[in-house]
Amino acid sequence: MRVLNIGSLNIDDVFSVERFVRPGETIACGSYARHAGGKGNNQSIALARAGAEACHAGKVGADGRFLVDGLRAAGVDASRVIEAGAPTGRAIIQVDSAGQNCIILLGGANHDLSRADIDGFLEGWGEGDALLLQNETSETGYALAEGSRRGLTIFFNPSPAKENLARLPLFEVDYLLLNEVEGAALAGEGASAAEPDSILKALRSRFPATNLVLTLGAEGARYSGADGVALALAAWEVEAVDTTAAGDTFTGFFIAALARGEGVEVALGEAIRAAAICVTRPGAAESIPTRAEL
Repeated sequence: MRVLNIGSLNIDDVFSVERFVRPGETIACGSYARHAGGKGNNQSIALARAGAEACHAGKVGADGRFLVDGLRAAGVDASRVIEAGAPTGRAIIQVDSAGQNCIILLGGANHDLSRADIDGFLEGWGEGDALLLQNETSETGYALAEGSRRGLTIFFNPSPAKENLARLPLFEVDYLLLNEVEGAALAGEGASAAEPDSILKALRSRFPATNLVLTLGAEGARYSGADGVALALAAWEVEAVDTTAAGDTFTGFFIAALARGEGVEVALGEAIRAAAICVTRPGAAESIPTRAEL
């Protein structure tokens, strides 16, 4: 199964701080680094490093050409990345002493995708292929509906959890991969990010035909299949340095395992191990391991 990822490409400006800045406060950072990032970029690289046949589609500005080079170096087909007139998307990231992060996003060229672009990206893809989407680009709903119409298996990571999620045709999604915050947002009133059981119950009620994958950070991950299969796997205990690309790593490795024909339990296990390695390293794309490292 080939995987087409219509996703974001960002330049990540990462500031290492003792703690996150508070309103009205100015603090000094311990270090600064620029990295290749964006959930789409990270997930495509994770797919390739996990051994999947991955193609990335999206847009960058002239300032983001190094991102395309990075995709190709990782083994991703970047032939469907277009250079736009808008600047490349950008993320301002604080990473605290515990390895946690908070992020401000500038959409940039990621929000320049048109329906005509989506049609071009999907040309030559159909039944037997997979489509991966996140919530950081424009025309996500059109891409989701059009990919489903063409017979692709749809994987959707609803991150960031914005108000537009309610308007997306999520009933078309085959696999919904999300964390507690995103799960609570989609589950609706009464669901708490601290209660994974209630999140899964509410999501199962809303999306009975969708396979649900709920990531829980240090608590591992849960799976609720449309066929009634339920799994819960624990996380590996590691010392976290930077959690920036952990969810993206999990997503890429999970999909890659399914793409080569593995069962869900194997896919969850590989995804959890890959994410555990990822958080022990600084940075985003560069922190993603290869499958051989597992």
